[in-house]
Amino acid sequence: MKKKLVLSMVAGAALLTLAACSSNNATSSSSSTKASSSASLSGKIVAGGSTALQPLVTTVSQEFMTKNPNVSIDVQPGGSGAGLTGVANGTFQIGNSDIFAEEKTGIDASKIKDNQVATVGVAPIVNQDVADKVKSLTQQQLIDIFSGKTTNWSAVGGPSEAITLIGRTTGSGTRVLFDNFGLNKGTELASEVTQDATGAAAKAVSTTPGAISYIAFSGLEGVTNIKAMPITFEGGSKAVDPTNDNVIDNSWKIWGYEHMYTSTTPDEATTALIKAVKNDTKDLKAQGYIEIAAMKGSRTVDGTWTAK
Repeated sequence: MKKKLVLSMVAGAALLTLAACSSNNATSSSSSTKASSSASLSGKIVAGGSTALQPLVTTVSQEFMTKNPNVSIDVQPGGSGAGLTGVANGTFQIGNSDIFAEEKTGIDASKIKDNQVATVGVAPIVNQDVADKVKSLTQQQLIDIFSGKTTNWSAVGGPSEAITLIGRTTGSGTRVLFDNFGLNKGTELASEVTQDATGAAAKAVSTTPGAISYIAFSGLEGVTNIKAMPITFEGGSKAVDPTNDNVIDNSWKIWGYEHMYTSTTPDEATTALIKAVKNDTKDLKAQGYIEIAAMKGSRTVDGTWTAK
C-alpha cells in the first residue's frame, strides 16, 4: 500500500513539472514574440512642422522610442508650411500640419498621404490687463483689431491703452486657421510683431500689456497672465467660450484638424508612430487636443461643416 502511494506521488510530481515547463515555455514564447515584434521596428523618423501639434508628437515619440529602441525620432518645429514642404520633398518622414495640404501653395496633395490624428481649437488671447475689462469680443471687433482699424482697447470697452498686435509667421498653420475662421478669410492684417511658435506667441502676450494674439488651445496650458477671449461669431446672438466642448459641435468656429502627412508609402515604423499618436487618448486629452471620434461632425478643406 505504501509502495503504491509513493508511486502515485512521484507520478503526480512529474505531471506538475511537465505542466510548469509547458507554461514557462508558452510564457517565454509569448515574451519572445512581443520582444521580436518591438525589435522589428527600426529606422529614423524626422517629424517636423506644426508647433501646435509638437507637444503631443514629442510626448508620444518619447514613449514610442522607449518601447522601440531601434527607432530614432526627431521632432522639429518650424510651422505647418515647413512640415508640408519637408514631407513633400522627402526631408521629413512626417509633416505635421494644422491645415490641409491643399491650402499650401506649391504642394501637390495627391502625392502625399493625409493622416488626421486629432482636432484642436484656436483662440485669440489677450494680456490679463485687457481681460480685466474686456469680457468678450464680437467677430467684427476682432477683424477691426487685426486689420488695424481699431488701435486702442477703449474702443471695445477696455482700458485706454494701445493695442499691440502679435501675429504668426506666414508659414504658420495656426495663422491660416485664425484668418479663415476668425477673421473670415482675406482680412488684410495690420503691421504686427510676429512669432514663429505657439509658445513664443503665448509668452509675448503674457509679458506685454495691451497685447493680443492667437494660439492653439494646446498652448494655453501652464501660461499665466493671459485669457482666451470669448467671441460672438457673425450671425450669433451671444459670446461663445473657447472650449473643447464648443469645438466638438462647431459652436466655436476657429479650429482645425491636426494632420501628420507622410509619403504615399510610409514605412512600418512611421505608420506605427502615427497610430500611437492617434490612439494615445490620455496624453491627447491632457494636452488640450480633441479626439476626432468625439467630433459631432466633419469639415472639408473649403470649410463646409456637416453634422453627423
